Amino acid sequence: MTQSNQSLFAEYAYLPDGWRRNVLLEWNADGMLTSVTPDSTPATAGMAYAAGPLMPGMPNLHSHAFQRAMAGLTEYRANATDTFWSWRDLMYRFAARISPEGLAAIAQWLYIEMLKAGYTSVCEFHYVHHAPDGTPYANPAELAQRVVDAAKQTGIGMTMLPVLYQYSGFGSREPRADQRRFINSPDGLLDLLGKLRDARAEDASLRYGVAPHSLRAVSADSLHAVLGGLDAMLPGAPVHIHIAEQTAEVDACLETEGARPVQWLLDRFNVDSRWCLVHATHVDAHETAALARSGAIAGLCLTTEANLGDGIFPAYEYLEASGRIGVDWRSELRLLEYGQRLSRRQRNVLASAQTSHVADRLYAAALEGGARATGRAVGALEAGRRADWIVLDAAHSSIAGHAPDSWLSGVVFCEHGESPVRDVYAGGEKLVDNRRHRDEEGAYAQYRVALADLLK
Repeated sequence: MTQSNQSLFAEYAYLPDGWRRNVLLEWNADGMLTSVTPDSTPATAGMAYAAGPLMPGMPNLHSHAFQRAMAGLTEYRANATDTFWSWRDLMYRFAARISPEGLAAIAQWLYIEMLKAGYTSVCEFHYVHHAPDGTPYANPAELAQRVVDAAKQTGIGMTMLPVLYQYSGFGSREPRADQRRFINSPDGLLDLLGKLRDARAEDASLRYGVAPHSLRAVSADSLHAVLGGLDAMLPGAPVHIHIAEQTAEVDACLETEGARPVQWLLDRFNVDSRWCLVHATHVDAHETAALARSGAIAGLCLTTEANLGDGIFPAYEYLEASGRIGVDWRSELRLLEYGQRLSRRQRNVLASAQTSHVADRLYAAALEGGARATGRAVGALEAGRRADWIVLDAAHSSIAGHAPDSWLSGVVFCEHGESPVRDVYAGGEKLVDNRRHRDEEGAYAQYRVALADLLK
């Protein structure tokens, strides 16, 4: 990166204390911000100027890349009482067909779409590990490595979370035949992670952790084993887990383990800020307060939870208890607020005494929680963080003519026409320019080939 690439001047930028004017951003060759100075005067001839208001890129804290190719293919009634569980059967049949080359193409296209939407980091909850017959590849990290390489090619930052999946249900039930591509032991998963780290070392754009799939898919002993191995390899690395997504899961946990899932986990493990509890949809009042006290991130996936008919997270009570959330942005933030409006029959439910604009409060919370979930120095425009940001189109109808204090409201609550995200930078590199990713045409062609192969 040349010296002239290492600074950018923005008339407006969203800093930790809100919108500021005349902000000079400077970053080094490693893509890390070295200074962020508001109220500056551009003094360098030829200095680059942002094309509009600038704000931190959002982390996408929960991704299953291969499922991108399923979009729109399960929106029909396959069962008289369609639920998550009937959707899962269809997803398993789809996962059984994916090749390494197809997964790479699907992931690359997905990450380009994420970047264009304003995501600059992704936490990949990766659980398709083996060949279609369940046999490990010669390189057990074959598929995970393909996904890591797809992120590198597109430029998005990644937290790769190989998934431990052992059982088909509580009580260590034997795996189903259609789960054979997912199954690993703690030792097998740690070996996969070690080989992945040897082949693709961590750097400022790449972090590793683990993801026990869910309490129904691991045992207490295997969870202890994989966490101990992770801490020996990568002390303090992120840990993500699906939990309490459906009422059937809660009921099965109560029947088998004698406790609700979130409470069971909190009682037996040191759940703290390195943890991201994904979904956590069905938590009672005691669990809500206890989860907030733990410092863990509640990883909310509103469009997924709505699509699967999972339920509504008690966001108002959790935020009032100072709980930390991670939420993907725009439609996800909007749906988080709208779910609370529908259930409580009020408006602007998730505003606070300190922050009257719902979008501002939720965006700030999602940035902080999402950054913690990645385990990477992202989520804010300040020295020592990754040089990740998006540039809004100042002429977009959602914000044009508005005062800065309503820009986030316009971006989150208005969904008209093309995206307001104009440009996207990650690690100081401009990856999306005027809504086009540098590799868009070729990546889309490869995605279409992969999709045709899956659907034939």
